[in-house]
Amino acid sequence: MKSALVTGANKGIGLEVAKRLAQHGFFVYIGSRNLESGQAAVQQLKALGLTNLEAVQLDVTSTDSIRAARVVIGEKTPVLDVLVNNAGISGGVPQPVLHTTLEQFRSVFETNVFGVAGVTQAFIDLLEKSPQPRIVNVSTAMASLSLNADLHNDDSTNRYPVYQSSKAALNMYTIHLAHALRNTPFKVNAVCPGYTKTDFTNQQGTSTVEEAGQRIVKYALLGPDGPTGKYFSEEYFPAPATCPW
Repeated sequence: MKSALVTGANKGIGLEVAKRLAQHGFFVYIGSRNLESGQAAVQQLKALGLTNLEAVQLDVTSTDSIRAARVVIGEKTPVLDVLVNNAGISGGVPQPVLHTTLEQFRSVFETNVFGVAGVTQAFIDLLEKSPQPRIVNVSTAMASLSLNADLHNDDSTNRYPVYQSSKAALNMYTIHLAHALRNTPFKVNAVCPGYTKTDFTNQQGTSTVEEAGQRIVKYALLGPDGPTGKYFSEEYFPAPATCPW
């Protein structure tokens, strides 16, 4: 049985991704900062008839927690086939670029960038043992430099410099990771789930959690001829070639 780790999977999009991967026959490790929340998520999915799941305590901002999760999962499987770096935070609102505190920037980057790098590095040895390893970094169209470069756009409601900067950094990390693994079976991509109705967005949005989960899982299931080092935002840019970083 193939295996997958999804970070921040105790609710929302992460939980939907875990459910869909389990439905595809993966044994899914539900990474959750709070273990009890992760266990509750497992029970929620087991009520749907899915038994191939297990909660793992994983705080992506803690090196000790990442190492402990690696030990736990490594004791249960010698191979990891899919890593979905889903855990992320927005940093709250408002985010005035000249007045947001450095602590706020550090907190968001700690989760959205450093956490992704830390988890990826910790589990890369298990992923390397998979015949078709896949890494999906959950990003956002809001991080597009092209879209945000219009300085005459006065719509301040779509400008969150802390969150957007962190996801733009994540996109660049994705490119470098894909480049480093270009001569291997790895497929590494960044995927925007869309503006999704979850707690993260106060239940506002234009996409359902089911649609978001499907978009992410699609790239976790890529075949050997699939793309790598790309950014996909199917809600906003249906044609992949038009997706601006």
